[in-house]
Amino acid sequence: MPDASAVWPKKTRDIHNHHMNSTVWDGFAFRDDDVIVATYAKSGTTWTQHIVGQLIFGGDPEVKIAEISPWLDLRIMPPNLLELVAAQQHRRILKTHLPLDALNFSPRARYIYIGRDGRDVVWSLYNHHASANQLWYDALNDTPGRVGPPIERPDPDIRRYFQTWLEQDGAPFWAFWENIASWWGVRHLPNVKLVHFNDLKRDLEGEMRSIAVFLDCDIAEDRWPVILEHCSFDWMKAHAEQVSPLGGAIFDGGARSFINKGTNGRWRDVLGPEDIAAYERRALAELGPDCAQWLATGARVEAALAS
Repeated sequence: MPDASAVWPKKTRDIHNHHMNSTVWDGFAFRDDDVIVATYAKSGTTWTQHIVGQLIFGGDPEVKIAEISPWLDLRIMPPNLLELVAAQQHRRILKTHLPLDALNFSPRARYIYIGRDGRDVVWSLYNHHASANQLWYDALNDTPGRVGPPIERPDPDIRRYFQTWLEQDGAPFWAFWENIASWWGVRHLPNVKLVHFNDLKRDLEGEMRSIAVFLDCDIAEDRWPVILEHCSFDWMKAHAEQVSPLGGAIFDGGARSFINKGTNGRWRDVLGPEDIAAYERRALAELGPDCAQWLATGARVEAALAS
């Protein structure tokens, strides 16, 4: 997999906030077959972790992806997290929400980055934020080591919530545009694959077969029907406790509120023309036309590799 002529990304900074501690990756002992699932957030992260888990474990319905695939840079993870990950005997699946320049990068591990239109991200993020219970706030705000302000309750007006997120670049979570741009910039690397939420929705089987090839997962043809069933939204909703952090204990409504709707376009009934135009101007300015188009629509990224 490593290309002797490739220029591999280098970590240049750390990110700390109520959620993140990027230093956990410093000196991380990668294995050659590690899989890192990366997104900004609320972009199909859990779905993709589950897809990868089903591919690696051949459609085993008992795989609890929330237990075996940790968000490594979440600052409130157990102190012995790295020991637990090192002890895993199976092929490891790790999750990050970091931009590329805050992440130690392995030329041999495989990276899957999932994109989603920022407006759809915010609608999913709002549900996530509004469903969080006191346990979530206590863990993020009161665990020692927090850098920066605490995370507060969300604005009850979702349009204002979106406007704040857009005007303050990801607030109250973390910067959006740099996250997308950093991964888009390495889409040509042989161990990086960009996937879009829309494409997973449009052609789940096609996208999963492409991911299987990327990960060198040799799937027997007679296993595909059950693997596809297990990766459907209906199956994941029915087995939400297996895929949700802490089994959904940090959300009002439990795991089923974490696996929410899995739909796009809900913002169209709320945002006005000026909101939509402001978002689209910002996307174009921050990402350029090719990346902005991919983020908005999904169309497979292969055609943009030469851009």
